[in-house]
Amino acid sequence: MSVVIMKIAVGALLVVLAGCDRFSSEPTYSGLSLEAFNYTPYNLDRFVIKDRYGNRGSGGGDLPPSSGEGRLSCCYVLKGTEFEVEWEAYDADIASHNLYAPIEKIKTTTNVSIPPTKIVGGSGTKILGLHFYPDGHIEPEFRSDLGGSRFNYGVINYQIVTKYGQRINLGEQLNPAEVFRRTARMAGQGWIKYRLIDDADLEQYVYFTLLVNKNFDENPQVKKILQETQGKPGAFATEMKQLPASAIVEIRQIP
Repeated sequence: MSVVIMKIAVGALLVVLAGCDRFSSEPTYSGLSLEAFNYTPYNLDRFVIKDRYGNRGSGGGDLPPSSGEGRLSCCYVLKGTEFEVEWEAYDADIASHNLYAPIEKIKTTTNVSIPPTKIVGGSGTKILGLHFYPDGHIEPEFRSDLGGSRFNYGVINYQIVTKYGQRINLGEQLNPAEVFRRTARMAGQGWIKYRLIDDADLEQYVYFTLLVNKNFDENPQVKKILQETQGKPGAFATEMKQLPASAIVEIRQIP
């Protein structure tokens, strides 16, 4: 009888120890700074990242499209490989119509996975970057510096405004901030539809959408270019600039 009890006790102890090993094997990241990169067409107002052990970290702070690089919040402890990000954003175009009305927030919860990662450094150099993409998914990335932005809507908008001036804002119906946000929305669609991420590629995408025909990608030549340049940064822009005048005429006629 005592032997049976002993076996049961040993078995129970092994189960407990196995559970402890599993718990302790989860990676723990302490002294962590958070950095958000906003590639959505909205202002990122706030985000909170939570692990499964009750730890959390937060950041944000009214980040316009294509901003967030270099803005850190610290210092946090996160544990594990599975996390939940709750984030709030808003459409600044809608909010600016009535500055006295409550801002209508877009609230989203996104799950992210981070494989166990060895990170080193001190305060401000152990950084978890969260990349908020135009389609709403989030890509986490450990960094040791303040850089890392993958989109630059500001550069794209500057090139469009500089090259095409009043053509992109006839009658100055939009203010500069609205022009920028329109560029950000269009560039974001270029990534969503075709995974364009290069500045020059996205500039051409915005140009053709805005000044040639919003359905330009239905043209057979353009479809071929998009297919053949996939995964080749800058190639789409090069090919689109070389389209003959006859092709541009055809594109303009697309309903």
